[in-house]
Amino acid sequence: MGSRRTVSTRSAEQKAADRRAKAEQMQAQIAEQVQAMAESTGWREWLDYLANFHSYSLRNILLIAAQRPDATQVAGFRTWQSLGRQVRKGERAIRIFGFSSKKVTETDPATGEESQTRIPRFPILSVFDIAQTDPIDGTEDRTVTEPGDIVTHVQGEDETGIYDRVAAFITAQGWTITREQIAGTTNGYTRVDGTKQIVVDADLAPAQAAKTMIHETAHALLHADPDGNRVDTGDVEAHRGIREVEAESVAYVVAALCGLDTSAYSVGYITGWADGDPELVTATATRVLACVHRIADALHPHDDQDDTDSAAPDAA
Repeated sequence: MGSRRTVSTRSAEQKAADRRAKAEQMQAQIAEQVQAMAESTGWREWLDYLANFHSYSLRNILLIAAQRPDATQVAGFRTWQSLGRQVRKGERAIRIFGFSSKKVTETDPATGEESQTRIPRFPILSVFDIAQTDPIDGTEDRTVTEPGDIVTHVQGEDETGIYDRVAAFITAQGWTITREQIAGTTNGYTRVDGTKQIVVDADLAPAQAAKTMIHETAHALLHADPDGNRVDTGDVEAHRGIREVEAESVAYVVAALCGLDTSAYSVGYITGWADGDPELVTATATRVLACVHRIADALHPHDDQDDTDSAAPDAA
């Protein structure tokens, strides 16, 4: 009996050690991706990934990119089966972090009163890219084409009404939108002086106006407080480049989610991002992701992308 307990304990300890080692390996992959993102090409690649995986956490996007750079749509084994597709035998899983919680009862040593709380857990989960699957014979393929597969160039029309939809969203936040002729090369601007006003050049083509509307909305969400005043970041001019990269990155991703390819314009901003501090890059990426979440959820309130079969997406 004692021998079996020893073997069982040792086995559990080994499994725990294996989990810790795997988690450390995954964290190292994340660190490598952050370093790559500090380069202009790495930043654009991350934004392209974000267009496919915007509802995932930042670290899971980085993990997917590190393990399968060509991934476009991932899900767990059983989720693919429910969508009419089967993961091929021998395919290597993409490891990401899930999220779950465990309910525990705690006793107050002073009063003896019991209270229940939940402890967060981040299990390592397996997902597979759609390219690792095949349709199941006799079963309807229920996968959905990604919005980014429908491309409308920035000089064209705003075919899905992005401008009006984004304008309605930010207007509901108390901002005023106007179309005016703007001298020079400026396409739009956001007043962060308490007036809560966004101005978009009246002469822009519909697609360009839609992109500019997203860009200025990102400024309003990221760089103004609830009263419409500039968020204090110290030296305004020193941080201007970061603010512009953040706003244009959000515009690039949200436009792609809505079927509008703005790369001809946006890449000029993105390629200006180089030699960044990894910590600053991570903070910027996190802010871009959060802003994309907010706008995309408003434009697509019924979209629901599932990270895993057995746990909720990692929200870290």
